[in-house]
Amino acid sequence: MTSAGDGNKVKRIDTGSIKTTTLFSFVMFALILIAFLWILTSFFLDTYYQRVRTQEVIRTASSIEAQYRKAPEHFADYAVETADINGVYVRIDDAGGTIIFDGTRTGLTSDDYDKDIRRINKKLQNGTSGSVTETMHTASSDSNARLIYAANIRSAGDLSTLYIIAPLYPDQTTIRIIKSMLSYITFILLSVATLLAYALSRRITYPIEDLTRSAKELSTGNYNVKFNGSAFTETKELAHALNKASYEMEKTDFYQREILANVSHDLKTPLTMIRSYAEKIIDISGDNPEKRNADLQIIISETERLNRLVTDMLSVSNLQSNNVEMHREVFDLVEAAQDVYESFMVLGSSQGYEIHFHPCKAAYVTGDRSKIMQVMTNFVSNAVKYSGENKFIDIQLNRTNKKVTFHCIDHGVGIPSDEQAHVWDKYYRTSANHERGIEGTGLGLAISKSILNLHSANYGVRSEEGKGSDFWFEMETVRKPSSRGKSSRDTQSGMQISAANAESEE
Repeated sequence: MTSAGDGNKVKRIDTGSIKTTTLFSFVMFALILIAFLWILTSFFLDTYYQRVRTQEVIRTASSIEAQYRKAPEHFADYAVETADINGVYVRIDDAGGTIIFDGTRTGLTSDDYDKDIRRINKKLQNGTSGSVTETMHTASSDSNARLIYAANIRSAGDLSTLYIIAPLYPDQTTIRIIKSMLSYITFILLSVATLLAYALSRRITYPIEDLTRSAKELSTGNYNVKFNGSAFTETKELAHALNKASYEMEKTDFYQREILANVSHDLKTPLTMIRSYAEKIIDISGDNPEKRNADLQIIISETERLNRLVTDMLSVSNLQSNNVEMHREVFDLVEAAQDVYESFMVLGSSQGYEIHFHPCKAAYVTGDRSKIMQVMTNFVSNAVKYSGENKFIDIQLNRTNKKVTFHCIDHGVGIPSDEQAHVWDKYYRTSANHERGIEGTGLGLAISKSILNLHSANYGVRSEEGKGSDFWFEMETVRKPSSRGKSSRDTQSGMQISAANAESEE
């Protein structure tokens, strides 16, 4: 029994899931970003502040110089306002070193910076650029670091010297404000990142979870399940592929059930007849040679029928497992087709079929002669089954450029357009097959397709319902060999191949 406590167990988090990985990745990204901001604030704020402050002081000096040259009468008010806004000390001395302007509101006087001014003035006099910038630090700390700027300015022909002194450290109030703001930013950023990560992980994993649920339904044999890929292109393509796979699985399952029923029926009928005629020989015709031979011939015929059925099934099994032995040679396809045609000529006299053969000149190809003949035999056998009441079949070989094409044309029931793409599938039987009750395993064209693929041959079917079908394949031609060798075969061999495959069909 399951204890009460088992029902209250917390579901263990799957650390390998996309949802958990996405959520964890976004949160980690947010934490790394926050840590980066704190490191910048803690270790690089002073350096950054000094660089920006230096740039601001130089821009301030330029504006003060411009104002001093342009409107000296309004310079005092402008300089005081500028010094107040930027938090700097501004002073102007005349050529003799007398202070003519000391307009700062920082609470400091020229005495507080007298030593710095003498130092920078000396460097200005020794230099040639007309302006000097210097950063001063105390030995104890950077809390008194300051920037000193000096420049020669000329107004109305008089030479004067402009001094600007600015602190290069942020005050503690500013630092506390920045850190307090970063604390709020940290909380907000982490919260937003977590919510976005959760929402995104749900959005990414929902279609995958939905596909997984549908796949589990499919695994139980529910072929009516539909796969939905949601809003993502990749999951839509996966859903489309799975829907197609579901359809193909349903179709294959249907064909397999049908072929099992057909094979069971096809096996049962000859087995029943073999047993019945064997019992008849024992009980009735054993002493009558004429009747006994007739009964034995029926047993042999039914045994051959069973052999053809088993041979087709073994061929499909070997082709599916790639366990096919190919005996490649150069042979004349026209001659091979002639052998197949002659093997079906007996149907003209026995069953009234009219089979016409239209060969082209010799066309040599490379491949397994017996297997290509098996394909041609399957095509003609299908034409015999579906030729209709006129029983007319046309076998044609056409040679163009470096290719030769085999056509087997009947004028029978034809194949519906929506079924033509499936006639090469294993176990497939056309609707006409069902209506006419034509016997067969549904493996003949599937075997032909596999053989033609092994030979890299083009193949297809052209058909119109009610007017007949044209099954064809095309192969590359090669030069005639110096010695035909195995190309010359006995016609009887072709007849035997025909007999072995006469029941293969769509």
